[in-house]
Amino acid sequence: MAEHDLVVRGGTVIDGTGAPRRTADVAISDGVVVEVGAVDGTGRREIDAAGALVAPGFVDVHTHYDGQATWEATMQPSSWHGVTTVVFGNCGVGFAPVYDTDHERLVQLMEGVEDIPGTALHEGLSWNWNSLPEYLAALEGAKDMDIAAQVPHAALRLHVMGERGAKGEDATLSDIAEMGRLAAEGVTAGFLGFTTSRTQNHKTSLGEPTPTLTAAREELVGIAEAIGTTGTGVLQLVSDFTDIDGEFAIVRAMTKSSGRPISFTLVESPRGYEYHRAILDHIETARADGLTVTGQTAVRPIGVLLGFECTLNPFLANPVYREVAGLPTTERTAVLHDPVFRERLLAAAGGKEMQAVGGRLIEKFDIMFALGESPNYEPNPANSMAGIAAREGRLPAEVALDALLENDGTAMVWVPFSNFGQGNLDGTHELLSHPYTVPALSDGGAHVGTICDGSFPTTLLQHWGRDRDGARLDVEFLIQRQARDTARLVGLYDRGVLAPGYRADLNVIDFDRLRVHQPELLYDLPAGGRRVVQRADGYRHTIVAGVETYTEGEATGELPGQLVRGAQRGPTA
Repeated sequence: MAEHDLVVRGGTVIDGTGAPRRTADVAISDGVVVEVGAVDGTGRREIDAAGALVAPGFVDVHTHYDGQATWEATMQPSSWHGVTTVVFGNCGVGFAPVYDTDHERLVQLMEGVEDIPGTALHEGLSWNWNSLPEYLAALEGAKDMDIAAQVPHAALRLHVMGERGAKGEDATLSDIAEMGRLAAEGVTAGFLGFTTSRTQNHKTSLGEPTPTLTAAREELVGIAEAIGTTGTGVLQLVSDFTDIDGEFAIVRAMTKSSGRPISFTLVESPRGYEYHRAILDHIETARADGLTVTGQTAVRPIGVLLGFECTLNPFLANPVYREVAGLPTTERTAVLHDPVFRERLLAAAGGKEMQAVGGRLIEKFDIMFALGESPNYEPNPANSMAGIAAREGRLPAEVALDALLENDGTAMVWVPFSNFGQGNLDGTHELLSHPYTVPALSDGGAHVGTICDGSFPTTLLQHWGRDRDGARLDVEFLIQRQARDTARLVGLYDRGVLAPGYRADLNVIDFDRLRVHQPELLYDLPAGGRRVVQRADGYRHTIVAGVETYTEGEATGELPGQLVRGAQRGPTA
């Protein structure tokens, strides 16, 4: 009788292929699944999974752990949510290649685009690399999950073009050739692909556009072609798609000229349903033409968290609030409870000065919601700050103030800005269920003072598989999307499925208890920097390469994860 390293007994196996669930054992040896079914052999360790789901570990293809992965062994908050592989270097931002004189530029870019404090980056980054292969070497080391990187266009452009690249000047033919050479070198060394940004929402901490914003079609196609010569690698971009036909022509040209798959950010736009429907039509046409084009979509509305301890709050530009903004939390909270001060504060709310902040996103009380202990990410618009104010005969700003003063002044409210255009997630349902999309866009490791979407995988199962009032999606389908399909999107065919020969990355999930917690602030970044995190209940066991990394949401201290270098083949029959 065979002895295995680990046997997970009697769970309800959802194997990641979309096949119906079944009761089975999972046997693991040497970090690989060796048997799924009625396992006769024993395990040196056995886990009783009766009554629980047993699923592949989740693969998050859209994160920004580029810095954290160099100074931390844990990829939290993602690792609290069943994620066993993360991919970063998205949206064209990252830290290699780099000359020593350009460190500050790349920090400003990451701080501005992804809201990661520059002080934390300056303190945490060792900068013991210049080239792309050297950056990969810096990522080596034990982690709580597998990590993988992509070549960021902005860093590449600055490295090759210097000030011309920073200012968005057109690349010369020699510039394009050199960027292509370096990108291909990176993919050959183990980067999964190449990424770029074409959105005006991405700016440096100085307010300057990202260097890649206006990169010409010839530049993008030239780099893609160079990557194509390696026979491996994927392409990723984010675009405003203001000119849908023009932008999609670039998408098609990049993948057609290189022969490599491409994916891009796709969410429901405030511009209306027709916007994302038109992009889906383009994707379907491209697929029919033999081009592998995929949309990366979000599982819930993307929104900002507002709070007196966060980067933003509804009173940020209020001149009365500024009087107390710099006070310690306890003192500030006491003043904000004072009736005389509150009257002054609310009288100043809504002034012209406030209207200039964040496109007034921080004052959109009609889509501003409190987040309780178990956040609802498809709230009834009637429960917004404005809705509550109308029912109670109060000012929306007053309702928001009271919500923010909960939890001793550390509470947060939430303002969705995409995927909530109709006041529900019906559009998101269409995007998630489309055959040519994958769940992504968590931005794990980024937007640390305003957004915490590293919990997307938990929301995917909890909301869409169990709790939603309205059309749901089968759990088998959701797990296939978050495990196998995401893995294959970036060329990792060795994971995402529970079957013999695949990596033994898996979760044992108490589905009835599965839930996300309300976001909370930690001050654990380098230099004491803050970040918003979000925990979860329901993950009994998370296992990476056959080794348990988390038990009931608590780290075991085991670090079996490692850097994934390049695309990975699946098991052969």
